[in-house]
Amino acid sequence: MNGSGYHSFPCAIRQESARKHVRKDDSADFGDQWVYVALDPDTKLVPSFVVGKRSSENTQAFMRDLRSRIADHRIQLTTDAYIFCRKAVEAAFGGDADFAQLTKLYGDYGQFGNERYSPPRITEVISKIRSGNPDPRYISTSFVERQNLTMRLQIARFTRLTLAFSRKLDNLKAAVTLYFAHYNFCRVHRSLRVTPAMEAGITDHVWSLAELLEIPCHAI
Repeated sequence: MNGSGYHSFPCAIRQESARKHVRKDDSADFGDQWVYVALDPDTKLVPSFVVGKRSSENTQAFMRDLRSRIADHRIQLTTDAYIFCRKAVEAAFGGDADFAQLTKLYGDYGQFGNERYSPPRITEVISKIRSGNPDPRYISTSFVERQNLTMRLQIARFTRLTLAFSRKLDNLKAAVTLYFAHYNFCRVHRSLRVTPAMEAGITDHVWSLAELLEIPCHAI
């Protein structure tokens, strides 16, 4: 369902990635897999995502896919500090993005039993402008990090400290694709009171599951 349905969508983008395990192995189809996620903070729409290894190739594929889905105008883009993001953004957007990266530093936490499963505390956030002139007020990955939490709550195989996992990469990709299709078109966002797709002007109503499942896989 990850196709051409979001073309010509104007947005500012925050990018982040979340990790999930697919059977223990070092091959491309097994082991740790990542979900690259782009989110527009205004409409909460997720216009693009890629599931796969955390690699230069997948990072570039993700940025190319994102570029193909948004309107042909300059955007502001914020990513985490992953080393391959800078090259991927330059290759996909050229000079058409006001691009910044965030580095989050964490304290020495989790060394004791009562802290082991608690989230680490952020001690410093460093922003670096990579291209253009991004507005410092909007250099943030907080919204997409919150989306990562929503994804973990909605997809059992992303829940931490459980036995849930994907036996095959294709199963993980299918679960993530169905989740984002439902999130964009069927699930009313609590603060927006409409779906992200409605807020973005892509559709004028909340889709039913029947409508969603009737759409060809390549069309969303």
